[in-house]
Amino acid sequence: MLELRPTCENCNKPLAPDSPDARICSYECTFCATCVDSILENVCPNCGGGFVARPIRPATNWKGDNYLGKDPASTKVKFRPVDLVAHAKFATAIKAILPHER
Repeated sequence: MLELRPTCENCNKPLAPDSPDARICSYECTFCATCVDSILENVCPNCGGGFVARPIRPATNWKGDNYLGKDPASTKVKFRPVDLVAHAKFATAIKAILPHER
């Protein structure tokens, strides 16, 4: 189950469970859309993968207790600002490769 981390790992911007601005990689590294687009260039600084919009867990119990009330979002902040120089060197080599081909 997705952890639904509460903030962007780079800028610490709050990302509520229903935020359409949250982006994740396949390891659930969580960043805001602004950081993904303008700083990370769609390259995860932790694994090199790409990002997708984080799914929104329903707030209402529509069916089978599969909702935010039963499975709440994480409150554990992972604030790890990206080293911009190191990431630029890392991303340069792979950002032109489509995420599904990395």
